[in-house]
Amino acid sequence: MIKQDFPKVLWAFVTALAALAFAASPFLSDGFNGFSPDQFPVPQDNPPVQPAGYAFSIWGLIYLWLIIGTGFGLLRRATDEDWAPARPWLAASLVIGTAWIPAANLSVPVATVMIWLMLGTAVMALYKLGDEDRWLQLSPVAIYAGWLTAASCVSVGLMLAGYGILNGTLAALVSLSLALTIALFIQFSLHRAPEYGLAVIWALVGIIVSNSQPLNIAVSGLCVIGILAILAVRGTDTE
Repeated sequence: MIKQDFPKVLWAFVTALAALAFAASPFLSDGFNGFSPDQFPVPQDNPPVQPAGYAFSIWGLIYLWLIIGTGFGLLRRATDEDWAPARPWLAASLVIGTAWIPAANLSVPVATVMIWLMLGTAVMALYKLGDEDRWLQLSPVAIYAGWLTAASCVSVGLMLAGYGILNGTLAALVSLSLALTIALFIQFSLHRAPEYGLAVIWALVGIIVSNSQPLNIAVSGLCVIGILAILAVRGTDTE
């Protein structure tokens, strides 16, 4: 029995350690206040795809909730079958995330690839999470994956505009359409985890705020439609 439980305990430890390292990464690096305009061939000053600065405060909640959740999982649910399947995927996402800030300060394309890898592994974890202790097991990963859905597509929008492929508004519309397609599919197929959709909505509201003065009707309108669509899909969930 001890030999059978060892891999579960090991993954519980690795995941909790990865959550701590992930939360510590802003303090162990130069920090990240968004991509600087001069990181792009076409400088990105106030790009319409980017949420208002206050929206990024959600990271504090994500860091804390992941630490609490993975810590509880290590101390109280280390050998629990309900928790085990998601841990390798979540640990992989957090390990990549630990290196993301240094990468983002050096290279936007590398950071974009990395945040999509973070999203993919976080979503895999979200689908594999069990139903026990939902506020400590499911909720922190859901809000993390939801914010990553928005952030990864924002990064695509910045790349499209910053490398002169599309203008700022068109880049925002394309990337936000991608984000909404992913978000609606995940929320509908999960039929649970409302925190996922709420994190995406938080990002969309932040984008509306950043496009309010002057008003960018196209980008703000798409965000409003997206919020209503997520809420409508949420109404089909089983929770």
